[in-house]
Amino acid sequence: MRAPLRLSVPAGWLACAVWLCLVALLLVGGPVRAQQPAAPSAGAPAELVLAPGTPSAPAWPALQRYEGAEPLRDWTHASLWRDRFVPMPGVNATLGLQPEPVWLRLPLRVLPGAEGVWVLDIDYPPLNLVSLYLVRDDMLVAQDKIGNHITRSERRQPGRAPATQFTLSEGRYDLWLQVQTSGAMVLPMTLSRTAVFYARALNEQMLQGLLTGLALCLLFYSLAQWLTLRDTLFLKYSLLLLGSLCFSLQLFGVGRQYLWGDWPWIEQHAAGFSALAAAAGSFLFIEHTLRGPDQARWWRLAMRGGAALCGLVALGYALGLLPLRVVTALMSVLGVVPALMGLRGAFRRARAGDQVGLTLLLAWAVYVLATAVMIGVIRGWMPVNFWTQHAFQFGATLDMLLFMRVLGLRTHAMAQAARQARRDLGVMASLAHTDPLTGLPNRRGLNAALADTLPHAGPGRLVALYVLDLDGFKPVNDRYGHDVGDELLVAVAQRLRAHIRSSDVVARVGGDEFVLMATALPDERSAHELGVKLCDAFVPPFEVAGAPVRVGLTAGYALSPLDGREAVELLKRADAAMYAGKQAGKQQLVRAAPSAI
Repeated sequence: MRAPLRLSVPAGWLACAVWLCLVALLLVGGPVRAQQPAAPSAGAPAELVLAPGTPSAPAWPALQRYEGAEPLRDWTHASLWRDRFVPMPGVNATLGLQPEPVWLRLPLRVLPGAEGVWVLDIDYPPLNLVSLYLVRDDMLVAQDKIGNHITRSERRQPGRAPATQFTLSEGRYDLWLQVQTSGAMVLPMTLSRTAVFYARALNEQMLQGLLTGLALCLLFYSLAQWLTLRDTLFLKYSLLLLGSLCFSLQLFGVGRQYLWGDWPWIEQHAAGFSALAAAAGSFLFIEHTLRGPDQARWWRLAMRGGAALCGLVALGYALGLLPLRVVTALMSVLGVVPALMGLRGAFRRARAGDQVGLTLLLAWAVYVLATAVMIGVIRGWMPVNFWTQHAFQFGATLDMLLFMRVLGLRTHAMAQAARQARRDLGVMASLAHTDPLTGLPNRRGLNAALADTLPHAGPGRLVALYVLDLDGFKPVNDRYGHDVGDELLVAVAQRLRAHIRSSDVVARVGGDEFVLMATALPDERSAHELGVKLCDAFVPPFEVAGAPVRVGLTAGYALSPLDGREAVELLKRADAAMYAGKQAGKQQLVRAAPSAI
């Protein structure tokens, strides 16, 4: 037997501490600031150079941010304060959480041969509004507005993420940007040729299609399982999965692109609603999964209360009573509470070797890692690249697969319990219909066999019912004791089995009385011959307790449908015939008196 896994309780508290630290970093951290706002960092490029052999160039290394105290009104005002723009902090393409609009400057130089159409792409769909002003020689040559607050009809460059096109000629430009968003200001900005841009966009669309398709398959499967099995755990998993899916659709711009379109209300609220739905589903799913006699009632009520709280917060958010920042702060806490509250139960199960506990712990470890990467990106501690941008989505997908494994383990356990219940039921049914001494059917088993057989009796397929009573059993029982008497009854049962067909049924209905049901007999003569055969079988003695013991057999029988069709009537007539044989001198075969019908 496999030894149970040893997991220490302090490890659970350590996981709790890690989660709380991550939440604290997200909540209390302010905007990302440059370490030296008054001067550029050494070696920082002064401008973004577009060369003929450059199909794509990241803008962040050349991007500058306004650090002055005076608010800027427009791009002309910004150009007057050009010296107040300083290089970006760090190299990780993020400004963190910025409650106010931020002005940026991107100096450009287009070399000979690099002229033409360039696409400015900011691969972070949740950005609300980015106003862009392309200036050359202090003259505005192009402007645009991009972001998820801009309708599709107003977009110059359609797609998931904010993007726009500029036609550039040889020379120097200033691109002024005003960025405002209610969430994190992540700015993975690149200037690319159209072919490169569309190739990158197509790859991203394919990735989102694969991950969304996988999530939809899991969702439809879990709903189908719920409808089939009526197990509410699948419904709770569906809520958790739907929330996670909608969050990814909003975060990566697919929801706005294909589902809700230019509906601004849902675009602004989708992230909050989906996160709350995922948290509520997580509360309910974990409570159901870890439910058991070892879980306190207060814990179950607290988990359900957490799901209800998520619903109330969602209602307040929908009615405009709670702003997005409050909802974000609440979700930063509520999102991890289900896992924190489930850690103890999961550790307890994992220590006992339960795969459900181990799977939950692995899922939560993935969640911690994905959350850490997301916070690292927002705070500017980690570079913004393909893997860090998609870390939370990949982690959520892996979590959903691990939670589906939990459902599979639960379904397997339920199937095993059902099989064991059927086996137990079969054993109980067998015990209820079987004589424990001889292994023959008892009176209940006989009645069941009669109920199945008698309706099919008819001419050419008679059913004979024999009531058999041992002659001389009581003296043997009194002389040798009950143990020898029981041994004799077992030997009698074996001899009766040896002289009947496999389709016939012999039952012990009490004491030394047996009943034989013979089926599909062609005529009355065959029934008589079978009875004679049974009586002759008791002529040889039985070997019991090392000594020969003789007992005889008196039998009375009735035929169906000739003597009746009801089991009670046939037994009564056969029993009367058996007693008539006893009175006639025992060791007799007597047919029941002819029926009056």
